[in-house]
Order: sequence, then structure tokens, then C-alpha cells
Amino acid sequence: MKKNYTLDQLSEVAKEVISHAENKVMLFYGEMGVGKTTLIKEIAKQLGVLDNVSSPTFSLVNEYYSEENEKVYHFDFYRINKEEEAMDMGVEEYFYSNCWCLVEWPNKVENLLPLKAVTINITANNNQLRTIELINNG
Repeated sequence: MKKNYTLDQLSEVAKEVISHAENKVMLFYGEMGVGKTTLIKEIAKQLGVLDNVSSPTFSLVNEYYSEENEKVYHFDFYRINKEEEAMDMGVEEYFYSNCWCLVEWPNKVENLLPLKAVTINITANNNQLRTIELINNG
């Protein structure tokens, strides 16, 4: 699936992304400032997360709970230099926990990613318009 959207359509886009995530792992690709965290915030909201969702730039992972007490993990691997840093935190246990895993900068841990995941490519067309492309892996 590939489509253009504006911020006004973010809720609809988030629902569509969730519907494609069979194993609950979503990999967000895109340049800095393209809107990965903004989309992740809306996805978390759609999943029933009531906590304040923010990018875990320094902690690498934030843990949230949905209204149904389901765990949602939000990863940001932008600042890591080696995959071993992610391995040391037990990232594979998160990925195979059957909990929602929303991953920014997955290219930094490419060899650790599960085979079954949804790849979300976001590109900016202009100040308001974004293009999202969903690819179901596995």
C-alpha cells in the first residue's frame, strides 16, 4: 500500500497501519523530522495508550500500557553505534514478546529485526503532505 496523507488524515493512516501488523512489530523508516514519532503517537493512541508518548532518544525504549493493560514498546535506535548495544538491552526479547513494538531507525539494528514485521516508509513531499508506504515482511 502506498498513499499520500496530511496531518488531518493521521488517525485514518494509523488505523490502516495497525491493521497490517500481524505480529505487532512495526519498523518506521524515514529521514529526521519526516513524522515517524508523530505517526507513532497516533498509533499508540489508537491502541489505547493514555500515557504521554515521546521518542525514547536517550533511553532507547519507552514502555507504555494500553487501557486493556497491553504493553506497547517504542524504540528509537538513532543514537546507537553498534547492534551489540541493542542486544545488551535484550531487544530480541521485546521483538518476540507478542507485544506491540514500534521501532524508529530500525536500520541501526537490521540483523536483529524479526522476519515478520511491517515496514513503514515515510517521505515528505512538501510541508504538509507525506507519503506512506507499507510493506508486509514475512
